[in-house]
Amino acid sequence: MKLNFWQQYPLVKDDLQIVNQLIAKKIEVNDPKLKSALLQMANNGGKYLRPALLLLFSKENSTTIADERLLKLAASIEVLHTATLIHDDIIDDSPKRRGQVSIQSAFGKDVAVYAGDLLFTVFFDLIADALYASPYLKVNAQMMRQILNGEIGQMNARFDTEQSFLTYLRNINGKTAAIFSLACQEGAYFSEADRRQVALAKRIGQNIGLSFQMLDDILDYSDGKNLNKPVMEDLATGVYSLPLLMVLQEHKAELMPYLAKKEQMTAADMEAVKQLVLKYGGVTKAKALAEKFIQKALDQTSQLPASQKRDLLEKLIKRLLKKTN
Repeated sequence: MKLNFWQQYPLVKDDLQIVNQLIAKKIEVNDPKLKSALLQMANNGGKYLRPALLLLFSKENSTTIADERLLKLAASIEVLHTATLIHDDIIDDSPKRRGQVSIQSAFGKDVAVYAGDLLFTVFFDLIADALYASPYLKVNAQMMRQILNGEIGQMNARFDTEQSFLTYLRNINGKTAAIFSLACQEGAYFSEADRRQVALAKRIGQNIGLSFQMLDDILDYSDGKNLNKPVMEDLATGVYSLPLLMVLQEHKAELMPYLAKKEQMTAADMEAVKQLVLKYGGVTKAKALAEKFIQKALDQTSQLPASQKRDLLEKLIKRLLKKTN
């Protein structure tokens, strides 16, 4: 985990360290190859943004450590997210994840499948401990179905040149925004916020997640420097992300000679698509749309009671804009 990212945020820094330790303890296995794969994924971990959001919505101005239930829920969110990443890399045959060799590339698809499956069992173990007799057991189950539906929707839309923006939005709302939304909603609920505040937290998480995915889509059309994943990977696997969708229908005649090749597209073909997307403003339009969702999240965050939590949330949301800079 990139703990240095949180050094300036004492409101959650110590909590996230405990969450990291809890996850490390939970992924202990006897099989040496599987253990190495899990440790590689943990050590190359991301910023723990989703568990941080859960913890932030469970606090006001206190820097005291969160209770055991909240720490387990925060860990469960990160474990679930990591499991979905491993399975995504298997499906996409991705060679890299977070700037390092992916689990499936380093250890083989069989170990990667077992690693992802084991993390799902850890997720269930954590939420069973934390949510005994809670209605949020069902909420978690519904969220897992939403994630799966988003992934299936994206799979069904591969190489679909008629894909609508609504289909894209529905898919990323499941595959990406659902976990962000759950994290914020769950944190608010277990801090005993009222129903209005819990609903508000859910919407904030959803808009953060949607903008997060849109900005991630834009990275596929960057120069590739300082990225943690291969560029043009989405296009190569038939996932038509936001910048391409923003120009596809209007400029289909120019794009189709390349897109019609589907899996047979060469690196030169993909570069030609990239240049057409840039030429017709696909990246600019995608970023403008992402910024609208970021602004929605900021407007909703401003409705929260004034606190250190709200200040930190606003800072985190604004940092999303740096993702494409």
